[in-house]
Amino acid sequence: MAKTALKHGILVVLLGAALGNAAAQSNTAAQTAAGSAAQSGTAAQTPVQTSVQTGAQSAARSAVPQDKPTREISDDSALRISLADAWFNEIPSRVLNRSSELYRLPGGDHIEVRAERGNAGEFMVILARGRNGSYPGWIQGSWILTRNTTDGKHSRIRVFLRSDPYTYVQFRPLDAGRSQMDVVLYEGYAARSLTIPLPFARLLSAPLEEIFSTLGDRFPRRYFDPEPELYRDSRNFISRVRARLPELSFVDDGARDEEGRYVYINTLALQNIDNPNTGGLNCSGFAKWIVDGILRPITGRRLAIEPLKAPYGERGSSFTEAWERARDPYFGLDWTRNLAAEAARTLRSSDFDNLDEIEVRADRTANVIMRSGGQSSLRSYPGFLPDAGFGIEGLHALLYTLAIDEPGKMYLASINTETGAPVTEANPRGAPRLRQHFHVAALVPHFTENGVFQVALFESAEETSFTRFKNRYPGHYVNLTRISLEPSFDP
Repeated sequence: MAKTALKHGILVVLLGAALGNAAAQSNTAAQTAAGSAAQSGTAAQTPVQTSVQTGAQSAARSAVPQDKPTREISDDSALRISLADAWFNEIPSRVLNRSSELYRLPGGDHIEVRAERGNAGEFMVILARGRNGSYPGWIQGSWILTRNTTDGKHSRIRVFLRSDPYTYVQFRPLDAGRSQMDVVLYEGYAARSLTIPLPFARLLSAPLEEIFSTLGDRFPRRYFDPEPELYRDSRNFISRVRARLPELSFVDDGARDEEGRYVYINTLALQNIDNPNTGGLNCSGFAKWIVDGILRPITGRRLAIEPLKAPYGERGSSFTEAWERARDPYFGLDWTRNLAAEAARTLRSSDFDNLDEIEVRADRTANVIMRSGGQSSLRSYPGFLPDAGFGIEGLHALLYTLAIDEPGKMYLASINTETGAPVTEANPRGAPRLRQHFHVAALVPHFTENGVFQVALFESAEETSFTRFKNRYPGHYVNLTRISLEPSFDP
């Protein structure tokens, strides 16, 4: 039987052990653990919804209603004060044996309080906000305290300011009178170790807005307050591209020239002499087809192919010049830069076709969480590298911040890595290792009408999974050029 009581102005429903344990077990598979590599020597736990894919979000997340602005999240500090003795400071074994409890805040939000084991030697006290009868642990406003299983010591607090298991703020102790805060966005640290002039013990009960007020503009609140209406053009663009995909097929080295004929990029020869209007596209030709779809309604024509192959801007060195004809190492870089420059000249003016305008070079990610074999570690992230772009391990975080900072944009990606024949007994000198730009894709980061972040990815005449794309190129780099989206699309 369930019992109800009014406690500290909060309605609490105490569940029986069987019901509480069942609720906890049912939520384990869909809640984000509180571990993180933010704590030195502490492994980061894998976010629960590892199947979350930008471009193909799970039905559960897609159905989540739009969140409130972060300043309007219902304050649960009074509830946390009431829970301190029994959940935050009680010996670990007793906390782990407690049944889950349901509370209702004065504003109407429901919270399930439960304890779950986390990484080895840790457990979590989870204040999971509810939505549609579910308490996964990452709904907006959910709050998680991680404690040591042996001595009960507090190690960190994680708070989900959006209903997204991959975006959160995290607090850690610093010294007797201060704490630190991290801002984590899709396994990239947009802010790391921001000093808070409050002891960690105070954070257990302090209202969130009181904590954030101590940081001033150092807290990048905008990354937790997306405005879905700003992405209407992005969503419409994605729909229009998807509608035209059935008419396409893949052909190696294929593209459409300025007259709409299917040709080979290298030679400009027709793919089908008898019927020039039939053929296919490769990854580069597909990127051109997308850009033609944006620009052609404005200019009335498609882009010529030969100018897109020309070197654009700074790249390479005197050493790589000798290999340009044999290995064409910068083809993808030149192609995407030229496409973006053409778009800038058409949509804005020739004053905006330079690399400072069209190429993404700024990034606020300082560290990334790396996962391998069930283990995780925190690694520094170098940001933009000339001729290469950004390490793919930080691409998800970068696209998230770009979506917030530059709504209504598409990004052409040139994927690259160092290649060259290795030294072997049969080939003692090997071959020069050059950075090779070998693949092109189009990325459209955006938010759905319900505020769910997604990345639509188009490559080689089809739409593919962004998650599989990242996993396909471990250790590779991605150079990005930006293109503004327009209401019309007709390639």
